[in-house]
Amino acid sequence: MKYEKADVERRMDGAVESLKSDLSGLRTGRANTALLDPVVAEVYGSMMPLSQVATVSAPEPRMLSVQVWDKANVSAVEKGISKANLGLNPMTDGQTIRLPMPDLNEERRKELAKLAGEYGEKAKIAIRNVRRDANESLKEDEKKKEISEDDRKRLEDEVQKMTDAHVADTDTAVEKKVQEIMTQ
Repeated sequence: MKYEKADVERRMDGAVESLKSDLSGLRTGRANTALLDPVVAEVYGSMMPLSQVATVSAPEPRMLSVQVWDKANVSAVEKGISKANLGLNPMTDGQTIRLPMPDLNEERRKELAKLAGEYGEKAKIAIRNVRRDANESLKEDEKKKEISEDDRKRLEDEVQKMTDAHVADTDTAVEKKVQEIMTQ
């Protein structure tokens, strides 16, 4: 049998988790270390994520601190942060790079809210693709006479219920993030 409920559930959960991870990288007014997760720096001849060359912390509500482990990599890390286009202005102090969080203006808040919505749409598309794959597997299983037509219909309803639940989770996560962006 090709259809596996656990696999479908796992893949849908993965889409929602990926969305939550993407949303955590969107900047609100408050300092959040996840903001620097997508940043990479060119060190030792290759592109490395910040987490592999420095310690990122939020010592104050509106300040991020990047403690670079190797003094030789400080300028590369600074360049990586600037290239990431996060709207942050790095201030270097020895091996520590401080990133004060600027206030978000209304226009930037709206852009971020729109981006959160786009992330939500991508997650929903991923969830619907999982649903489509699951339904195709069910049809194949029915053709191979591994399940009856009634079973296929019952399982398709089950897949639809999982889809609806995960889409609702996606909407909730996006609404919560938009609320956070607009009120911080």
